[in-house]
Amino acid sequence: MTDIVNDKDLDLIFRDARTANGWLDKPVSDVTLQAVYELAKLGPTSANCSPARFLFVRSKTGKERLRPALSAGNMEKTLAAPVSVIIGYDLKFYDLLPRLFPHNQEARSWFSGNAEVARTTAFRNGTLQGAYLLIAARALGLDCGPMSGFDNAHVDREFFPDGQVKSNFLCNLGYGDPKYLFPRSPRLEFAEACQLL
Repeated sequence: MTDIVNDKDLDLIFRDARTANGWLDKPVSDVTLQAVYELAKLGPTSANCSPARFLFVRSKTGKERLRPALSAGNMEKTLAAPVSVIIGYDLKFYDLLPRLFPHNQEARSWFSGNAEVARTTAFRNGTLQGAYLLIAARALGLDCGPMSGFDNAHVDREFFPDGQVKSNFLCNLGYGDPKYLFPRSPRLEFAEACQLL
């Protein structure tokens, strides 16, 4: 393998990156958000199902719609963030499988008759895609603040009223203010989290 990611890139994406809790007053352009998605969409999902849906909330009006769903601890940083992404998953993702998984035109039938399998698949793969979005954003120089701590049902009513898309988690994006960064919290060691069989 000749094209190996270098240490500087790994530092940017993983080692030196921290969850952003405060933001510089610097906007994130449409071009940057599109570039983030263009990278994130390339990550693998089962049967290329691609169920994630990303709603980039940037306007004051949009943030005010989001405000009532936020926990107290997440409100200030979310309202101040240049972008707050609602990462959701489409429960009817399978309707696009004839286009996204063209070599098997029967793939839609794996999910269309089984709501629980469809929901589990959408949630699992949508979560993966949300993680890809974070990695892509960091690779392009943005800071991320992923979080739970919000009322999913409220977000779903407000932003996805037809019920087809469900919210999974939120992620603030922008340029983090270093004064709001915390030291990295401990992580589990390999032997605590992993097994080799």
